[in-house]
Amino acid sequence: MINKPLHQQIKEDLLNKIEYEDYKVGDKIPNEVDLATHYKVSRPTVRQAINALVIDGFLERRKKRGTIVRQRKINQEFTHVIESYNDEMTRKGLIPKTKVLSLKSEVANEEVMQQLELKPGESVYKLVRLRYAEEDPIVLVTTYIPLSLVPNLKEIDFTTTRFYEVLEKNQTPIKEITRKLELITADETVSDLLSVEIDAPLFYFHSVGYIENRVPIEYSVSKYRGDLNSFIFNISS
Repeated sequence: MINKPLHQQIKEDLLNKIEYEDYKVGDKIPNEVDLATHYKVSRPTVRQAINALVIDGFLERRKKRGTIVRQRKINQEFTHVIESYNDEMTRKGLIPKTKVLSLKSEVANEEVMQQLELKPGESVYKLVRLRYAEEDPIVLVTTYIPLSLVPNLKEIDFTTTRFYEVLEKNQTPIKEITRKLELITADETVSDLLSVEIDAPLFYFHSVGYIENRVPIEYSVSKYRGDLNSFIFNISS
């Protein structure tokens, strides 16, 4: 330890405090000035140690809050399993929560019309949800559903009701899903909703869900935080 650079010694000491929960997930660590005083080093040395822990995924910098202990990344498996978000989070031992930002009907735009194989002028429900794991916002999801296939969707409270459960009760369970992944950055609106910095990296999924006879019933665009999520892909020959 004595021969290690000071920033490395500070990093290891902070990591030890995180692992033994002197600093718990969500806790704000002392600021650079206080840490520099505590360790009797310069602020750049402290900053170097903190930057290393941010890169390693143990800390994150949040707007208006400072540097906090971060929940480790959640391994998302929805890339190869048809399962609701709530079910997956619960299976991982995390408490899911959903905030419905809007639910309305509108005429499908060109993109939605193409993905759902609709005719010009056909209407869809547009459901926008912010999904949480524990207290952290994880993903912003916008889902489009043809009015003709799922009636009375506006009467459902999606803060407590699973979307896939609604489809099953409607006798239109999803049998197949195709997904496309892109990487984008957060704009100001998404930054506020997901509690990340502007231009923070996001996983951007386009998903189309199909019922029997490959009839599309769901088109969703999902923006996942890059700092809290990783994805598992299974490939077999």
